[in-house]
Amino acid sequence: MSYLQNSLDKNLILVLGDQLTHSLPALAQSNPDTDVVLMAEVNHEATYVKHHLIKITLIFSAMRHFAHELKERGFQVVYVTIDDPNNLGNLFKEVEKARLQHQCHHIKVTHPGEFRLLEDFKQWSDVLKVPVTICDDDRFLATTADFATWAEGRKQLRMEYFYRDMRRRYHILIEDSKPVGGKWNYDQQNRKQFDPTIAIPERTSFIPNEITRAVMNAVQKLYSAHMGSTDAFNLAVTREQALIVLDEFLETRLSNFGDFQDSLVQDEHYLFHSHISAYLNIGLLLPMEVILAAEQMYQKGKAPLNAVEGFIRQVLGWREYVRGLYWLKMPEYASENYLNAQRKLPNFYWTAQTDMNCLSQSVSTTIDNAYAHHIQRLMVLGNFALLTGIHPKEVNEWFLAVYTDAFEWVEMPNVSGMATFADGGVMASKPYASSGAYIHKMSNYCQHCHYNVKEKQGATACPFNYLYWDFLHRNGARLANNPRLAMPYRTLSRMAQDKLDQHLKDSQIFLAKLDNNEPV
Repeated sequence: MSYLQNSLDKNLILVLGDQLTHSLPALAQSNPDTDVVLMAEVNHEATYVKHHLIKITLIFSAMRHFAHELKERGFQVVYVTIDDPNNLGNLFKEVEKARLQHQCHHIKVTHPGEFRLLEDFKQWSDVLKVPVTICDDDRFLATTADFATWAEGRKQLRMEYFYRDMRRRYHILIEDSKPVGGKWNYDQQNRKQFDPTIAIPERTSFIPNEITRAVMNAVQKLYSAHMGSTDAFNLAVTREQALIVLDEFLETRLSNFGDFQDSLVQDEHYLFHSHISAYLNIGLLLPMEVILAAEQMYQKGKAPLNAVEGFIRQVLGWREYVRGLYWLKMPEYASENYLNAQRKLPNFYWTAQTDMNCLSQSVSTTIDNAYAHHIQRLMVLGNFALLTGIHPKEVNEWFLAVYTDAFEWVEMPNVSGMATFADGGVMASKPYASSGAYIHKMSNYCQHCHYNVKEKQGATACPFNYLYWDFLHRNGARLANNPRLAMPYRTLSRMAQDKLDQHLKDSQIFLAKLDNNEPV
């Protein structure tokens, strides 16, 4: 009778690879004396898109270290490695096996970060014939219900207003009920070209230990067809290491982050960015501790307001906003294609083999590091996909696959809302389309390019220049009435016909090469 009673009280706690937080709701509600924690490295999660080798290595190594910490805290942990010959390859089968082996009569999970997983979890109770509890993920600062309430009745869901409400709610950079410094947003001060006289600090890195090296070897062997290599893996894989990354950012890079956060520099891809987004997104860091740490740097006079506000806006504003938007709009959001873009993703997104230096730089750092900063992603890689009409599904799958911090809840709104304007303006008030002028202004990339950014037409002109006008012309029926595009459309309407015809001809030649996988 006692064995039956104990088995009926036993829960199986599933912890996912982006839930590596000891205060995780499913763990916080568990009993280490009776419950069993399941963690599984499964092939389906590594391959439903072809995730970068560094991304897979980061998650699997962080999972193994987290499992070790759970065992030290007294939990019974069932851990399935990717190279275990008995690995069943997907989460459901591993949950079913563990539940039967350990006689668990209740399954607990924390709300996942992807819609497809949530839909799977909702079916498990009927299939397994046991209760399945899906706990809310309290690691975010706005619940999905909070966001839905904020969004209700609004004609436009602009991040800026959500961000202001979050600042007020958590009293961040607020003084006497007003924003510190008198302004909510200092983005206008955060668009400077890089000053080459300022030294760029070394990125924080770590020597892989035995656990990580085992993961590196397994991942390289099993997923050699994926982008990247594990040879130079040096990321943080524990909370202790992630906190070091945060501390070094605050002390050595935050003060210059604001001024140069949008800068693009030849062969310098990390600059003054924090490099903590992946650690936030897998749970090694928590958003409020990051926000308060940055705020304290301003209060101590160790970082200027434009840098601190700009950083906090990314975490308290943007990160929370895109998650809320994702869950508000799914599943329809995944199939949005407002501009009817149909082109396939060019091969150079996987190889970096292109004469367009800005794109080569951005893809190269992606291949080498599973990282590119937000301007490389939005205004180079995303802008090119927008101008050339690449299908949003292909763009989404690529971004989801290649970056360590990419999980669908954060990746899809950024791609479908910002980069490709596939949602038709739900997120952004206009497409983030630009000619080569923006890249020239914010970078030194153009100095090293095969193409000439100052030339507007012809074989040696920067392709962004004529593609920009082709994009506006091609999408006039959908975009011409957008008030934020009034100026470029006025310019287009006054453009001499022969000049416009040449832009369109240059674009047709370029796009034909793209479609035929010819060098561009």
